[in-house]
Amino acid sequence: MSLRDDQLATLKAAGKDFDYYNIANLDGIDHLPYSLKVLVENLVRNIDGANITDEHVKTLLDWDPNAEPSHEIQFTPSRVIMQDFTGVPCIVDLATMRDAVKDLGGDPEVINPQVQSDMVIDHSVQIDKYGIADAVQQNMDIEYQRNGERYQFLRWGQQAFKNFRVVPPGTGIIHQINIEYLAKVVMSKAEANGNTLAYLDSCVGTDSHTTTENGLGVLGWGVGGIEAEAAMLGQPISMLVPRVVGFKLTGSIPEGVTATDVVLTITDMLRKHGVVGKFVEFYGEGIASVPLANRATIGNMGPEFGSTCGIFPIDNVTLDYLRLTGRSEEQVALVEAYAKANKLWGDASDPDYVEPQYSEYEELDLGTVVPSIAGPKRPQDRILLSEAKSMFEKTAPAYETEKTVKDPVAVSTDFRGDFDIENGDVAIASITSCTNTSNPSVMIAAGLIARNAHAKGLKPKPWVKTSLAPGSQVVADYLKAAGLQDDLDALGYQLVGFGCATCIGNSGPLLPEISEAINANDLTVTAVLSGNRNFEGRISPDVKMNYLASPPLVIAYALAGTMDFDFETQPLGTDADGNDVYLKDIWPTNAEVAAMVDGSVSREMFLKDYASVFDGDHRWKGLDVPEGELFAWNDKSTYVRKQTFFDGMKATPDPVADIHGARVLALLGDSVTTDHISPAGAFKASSPAGKYLTERGVEPKNFNSYGSRRGNHEIMVRGTFGNIRLRNQLLASVGEEVTPGGFTYDFLAKKPTTIFEASRDYIDNKVPLVVLAGKEYGTGSSRDWAAKGTVMLGVKAVITESFERIHRSNLIGMGVLPLQFPAGESYESLGLNGTETYDIAGVEKLNEGVTPKTVHVTATHEDGSKTEFDAVVRIDTPGEADYYRNGGILQYVLRNLMK
Repeated sequence: MSLRDDQLATLKAAGKDFDYYNIANLDGIDHLPYSLKVLVENLVRNIDGANITDEHVKTLLDWDPNAEPSHEIQFTPSRVIMQDFTGVPCIVDLATMRDAVKDLGGDPEVINPQVQSDMVIDHSVQIDKYGIADAVQQNMDIEYQRNGERYQFLRWGQQAFKNFRVVPPGTGIIHQINIEYLAKVVMSKAEANGNTLAYLDSCVGTDSHTTTENGLGVLGWGVGGIEAEAAMLGQPISMLVPRVVGFKLTGSIPEGVTATDVVLTITDMLRKHGVVGKFVEFYGEGIASVPLANRATIGNMGPEFGSTCGIFPIDNVTLDYLRLTGRSEEQVALVEAYAKANKLWGDASDPDYVEPQYSEYEELDLGTVVPSIAGPKRPQDRILLSEAKSMFEKTAPAYETEKTVKDPVAVSTDFRGDFDIENGDVAIASITSCTNTSNPSVMIAAGLIARNAHAKGLKPKPWVKTSLAPGSQVVADYLKAAGLQDDLDALGYQLVGFGCATCIGNSGPLLPEISEAINANDLTVTAVLSGNRNFEGRISPDVKMNYLASPPLVIAYALAGTMDFDFETQPLGTDADGNDVYLKDIWPTNAEVAAMVDGSVSREMFLKDYASVFDGDHRWKGLDVPEGELFAWNDKSTYVRKQTFFDGMKATPDPVADIHGARVLALLGDSVTTDHISPAGAFKASSPAGKYLTERGVEPKNFNSYGSRRGNHEIMVRGTFGNIRLRNQLLASVGEEVTPGGFTYDFLAKKPTTIFEASRDYIDNKVPLVVLAGKEYGTGSSRDWAAKGTVMLGVKAVITESFERIHRSNLIGMGVLPLQFPAGESYESLGLNGTETYDIAGVEKLNEGVTPKTVHVTATHEDGSKTEFDAVVRIDTPGEADYYRNGGILQYVLRNLMK
């Protein structure tokens, strides 16, 4: 008998009996944080005597809050969720794995998601049309024209794979649909014995902001597409039991402050505290007054804190939200009964409540939060709104060059008339993304700002591209019900689509005349968006500085027209009587916002909008869909191509080998993001990806984006390290100019060239490659192609000062070795500049079933001298070692399924 058998019990909820695994009576459970109790239940339920044993559970119950992570456990998510940018390559890989199984003599049908797997198509809508009444319909028409091949493939997957559902385009953002509909909090399934098992919902996703669900008490986080595929195929995720930071919330939000200001403050605090690789858990009596929408907004920003999750426990606020969003009373009753029976109920006022112990502590009095924005290139760089003008003036000169024109530049357009633009002007002011549009309070506040501004005759400046891309159709419903959409329309904030849009780089083109003026005069223009990502080069190729702000502040900046603006002292314009109008004159009170939310957001809206969530519109239903268990690959497709990762794969892997004579492909600085490594946005005809498409007859206007073409490895490998803001310092090391973008020096051809073309030369000559970088390598979105592209370029190892969690594991998942310089060292301190050749010894110990703590690196300089050091091996768990030995996680899974 194992703990799994011992803890099986019966739970009564809504007049029904459920089987469940009772963890409430286990020794040590009381002091555990909520998030670790979730992991206890997950372990108990999945004990198999091999990967997961009673001992693993006991180790977790004995958790020492002060200890450094050292115990490995296996986390088995109940669900997997994907968006289409990162999800398409997952389904391409599954389809390719079916072919590989057939080639190895197996049954292709063994390749199926083993857990519920959902994809929400939300990352493909671009804002081509805006400021007009039917912008949303026109943008969706263009979306289908651009993405027809991808959508046909996904429709095939929907009918070919079991346990796989697709939410069609035009429905909403993955995270909002997750919290409003897909997430169950407590799941149930029929068992072979006829009983029904209740168990905790947990979910990993291919978008780093999967943590939005943490606001509901659902444990999960963003993983690379590579890990997600393994989870879909029933593989547990190997992890070390983390340190847990307890974050106490007290007080309430003051007048004039939004949930966005709160999350930017928390992000700032936790980045300073240091929470990478840790869980963050919100607790205390103060959380009872934090609405679920605010909890979701906070949870969403987990990747910006740097933590694995940012979770709230289950309490009455959770139940109220489940009711509001249309969940059945039976489901709400099950969640309540289950949470209380398993000591997962988080009401601090309950007499039986036991305050958890945490590894570290933070506290925020919400009453101290002030209006804020963040930028110009990182979400954690918070700026007090009162200091925004002075901070802009301080940082803007760094973005100017000798070519930058300081005087206003005249622009003449048909769409917006004639005007002058200058440095600091806001070119894009977009209400977008999951951070905010899941939160009615900030969306209603934006609508009220629009109403008040419209009443006073204010309009955005003509050079501002305005857009509204809500997270679900419910947002459009309640804005309309409140009578606010008309006011938003009057300010140019017509609906442009339901999707991620600006935050993912799908902001669409600026007016050609504006774009031309910006580039001809090297102007430093800005973007303001209500999203969570503002990295360099991400929002628009024409925009250098990007700022995150709440939806009402997005509109305020559209009215101001420039970042060089002080809302306290400068008027936004004048009313009909010639009186100056300031921001304070149009800003709604908290009470006005709350009253309008209460009067316009209803359960009926959620029931109506989610009644046919998987059906799609006439465009989706009209797609021509191939049939069969194997996908009929089209060699002429430029969107979806059969992967090459399994070409020539053997049933048994070859031994791993030391690395000899490697050259440096890229020498990079700190905070290189997955955007830098694998950009998602537009690309030019002169780029390697552009040339590939041009050679196949695709016109530049139909290029779409890197993100939309992730199902074609030929595009993605050509775009790897292709971000226009990447600076490869290797060029400087050989005396060449550092041209921003995907460029390097080819030591075989002895010339500068693109990273892609140099990689082909090295591969042809069997020269392995390494990448050298600084701190926080791979921060940003959990982008699988950042790792897939790296391995396809021939990179065998990446040596950095530190890694972001997901990217490090993704590199291992593709068979690339992640190494760190010795503590306190860097390539600069070691006197390395990328011109050396590299030998890495000690890797072969992995063949003996041992993961070495370090490997020995010898860098041979051009004059024959050597620099030697021991690099730390960042293969952190035995499971990761298995993946690396197999050449990657997918090969490991496929071989296991074949057995």
